Amino acid sequence: MRQMHKKSRQSIVPAIYVFLLMVPIYWLINMSFKTQYEIGSQVTLWPHNPTLFNYAIIFSDPSWYLAYMHAAIYVLMNVAMSITVALPAAYAFSRYRFMGSRHMFFWFLASRMTPPAVMLVPFVQVFSELQLIDTHFAVALAHCMFTVPIAVWILEGFISSVPREIDEMARVDGYSLPRFFFRILIPQIAPGIGVTAFFCFMFSWIELLLANALTTINTKPIGPIMGRAGGLVGGVHEGLLSAASVLTILPGVLMIFFVRNHIARGLSLGQVK
Repeated sequence: MRQMHKKSRQSIVPAIYVFLLMVPIYWLINMSFKTQYEIGSQVTLWPHNPTLFNYAIIFSDPSWYLAYMHAAIYVLMNVAMSITVALPAAYAFSRYRFMGSRHMFFWFLASRMTPPAVMLVPFVQVFSELQLIDTHFAVALAHCMFTVPIAVWILEGFISSVPREIDEMARVDGYSLPRFFFRILIPQIAPGIGVTAFFCFMFSWIELLLANALTTINTKPIGPIMGRAGGLVGGVHEGLLSAASVLTILPGVLMIFFVRNHIARGLSLGQVK
């Protein structure tokens, strides 16, 4: 009985935390189904006259749904580029010891501490000279500076968990390095690749400063569009912004659902050698 009371007391704090965390999310969903008149006239715990009007505006206005498409394009490009670069780098850190490997691996983690705002001016100047401003590639490449270090860190932990004997057996069987990667190593660390893709996706999806600065007209993501909607004539359209925010949260929720069983393992396996 005493243990049951102790467990119940221990579960109170997490329950309170989850409740407080879900309150603003519920309120966001709640307002997305309300009319602007109901939002401005009274405070209600649920929509008295539910409507899909706010979502209809987003899915019918090209400036809205194309903004989501632009964000999805450069985010997926960033994930693919980050994993492609990080996988061989993580394998090298895991399997070989070379001059400065430990310091270089630590530098990968230290560089992740750089705020995106610090690199804003250099990125804009460099990409302007290369005529890459307002392209998906520019945003994806800029985000790689921040996602590749975390990708190397996570993948190195997963690759280190694979016994070296597998590498030796593959060489004895005549496997080339590319064939070994695609036929043996990648299937072994597939959960780690999923976790890595999750973290790269989340950073690139929620990062708005570089994405806004490196795009002008043709590839504007959802952040600037929401900012523009906040300055509409007649006041802020809370219902429309709430619907846009809900749609912005959904991709992250789906990613968490698919890799939820591997996130903790991905964080625990990465370590500085």
